[in-house]
Amino acid sequence: MFDRLEDLLIRYEEIMGELSEPDLANDQKRFKNLMKEQSDLAPIVEAYKGYKDSKQAIEDSLLMIEEETDEEMKELAKEELAEAKDRVEALEQELKILLLPKDPNDEKNVIVEIRAGAGGDEAALFAAEVYRMYYHYAENRRWKTELIELNENGIGGFKECVFMISGAGAYSRLKYESGVHRVQRVPETESGGRIHTSTITVAIMPEAEDVEVELDMNDCKFDVFRASGNGGQCVNTTDSAVRLTHIPTGIVISCQDEKSQLKNKDKALKVLKAKLYDLAEQEKHDAESEARKSQVGTGDRSEKIRTYNFPQGRVTEHRIKLTLYKLEQVMNGDLDEIIDSLIAADQAAKLSKLQDAA
Repeated sequence: MFDRLEDLLIRYEEIMGELSEPDLANDQKRFKNLMKEQSDLAPIVEAYKGYKDSKQAIEDSLLMIEEETDEEMKELAKEELAEAKDRVEALEQELKILLLPKDPNDEKNVIVEIRAGAGGDEAALFAAEVYRMYYHYAENRRWKTELIELNENGIGGFKECVFMISGAGAYSRLKYESGVHRVQRVPETESGGRIHTSTITVAIMPEAEDVEVELDMNDCKFDVFRASGNGGQCVNTTDSAVRLTHIPTGIVISCQDEKSQLKNKDKALKVLKAKLYDLAEQEKHDAESEARKSQVGTGDRSEKIRTYNFPQGRVTEHRIKLTLYKLEQVMNGDLDEIIDSLIAADQAAKLSKLQDAA
């Protein structure tokens, strides 16, 4: 590990030298790549330098304890030694996590697909609330949210909702949200006060780049129709809405959020590419199912991942057995405690797997 860290430190110093070259501004692509690499390496280098400083502090403290005759100074050196040892231990663990293989999709934007499952209108109403939960979460992180497709049920619920969240590291945090979300509460239509259980499914897909998906436009069929629902004076006056059918897979995407037919086509293609990329990733995950069993689930659509219990005001994250009594805050987009816990559990599982392999 430390040989690799030394190599990364040398590479970091090389990058800093290259970034100071006066003619670098003429090559924007190289500048962008160097800045990305520097940004990726900076936390590793900072932690490694702190680790080396702490190791040096241990040596200095040991030397002082051995040579110092003043008892008060010796006690001070022993305190510094204990602190330095704690820092070394903590930084070594941090470095192991920083050196874990990165998910190549982590920095990408995401396309989120929410579908009402079991529970009829109640499931659709909860789907709309979960959309708002992610909307507020994105807002809190200053990410951009863009609605792509919406199928409402007439009473404020969403049968299906597809939207994009754009922002640095969006996939790295939201990828753990894929799966079945369960809600337990008394529906407004329930006169007997009985608690009902309903479900929705959430799919998180990284936005696919053109080089990652081979898409033959001959396999795509476009239909245009007049938009319906909210949207202003252009609704029902122009054929701006688009229905895209991918013939080989049977995937159908409707998009009517934009007033421009061209923009709706572009959005529909983004969703299709993300879905095709996600299908390929799912096949790869299925082939590696044994390896995935030791990690926090991030892709199984049938996996029940979370329960939102309204009568008790609690949220239970089943994969890591975490229960929080802060349902209202979570529904308002306060997801960081859950997501941070999932990331920590995933990292711990990956570290354990690496240690077992070693």
